[in-house]
Amino acid sequence: MIESSGLSTVEQNQTILFPYSPAEYWNKIRFIIRDEMGKKEKASPVSLIADVPGMTYKPLYKVSEVCSIFSVSRQTIYLWIDQGLLKPHKVRSRVYFLWVDIESLIGRQKHI
Repeated sequence: MIESSGLSTVEQNQTILFPYSPAEYWNKIRFIIRDEMGKKEKASPVSLIADVPGMTYKPLYKVSEVCSIFSVSRQTIYLWIDQGLLKPHKVRSRVYFLWVDIESLIGRQKHI
């Protein structure tokens, strides 16, 4: 049903603020979600093991590296520090995180 204003309405005469029927709207949303999920699956995964000669893993990670591992913002990392989920280690003026702390946080997330 189309009103004179051009907005589609639901059978109970409630105005919807988009020019699609509910079925068309949800089909478009599903398409967008599938497209974004496909892009994420095709993206190259973040390597947790850095190329450090003579080492099997990288012992210290910068805030930006931890952000990319967990796909979160810097603000979230600092929130995790405040909550005690990550322990920061300062080297001069930079903040680093131990791999074992990151690994334990990954383990906690898998159990949630």
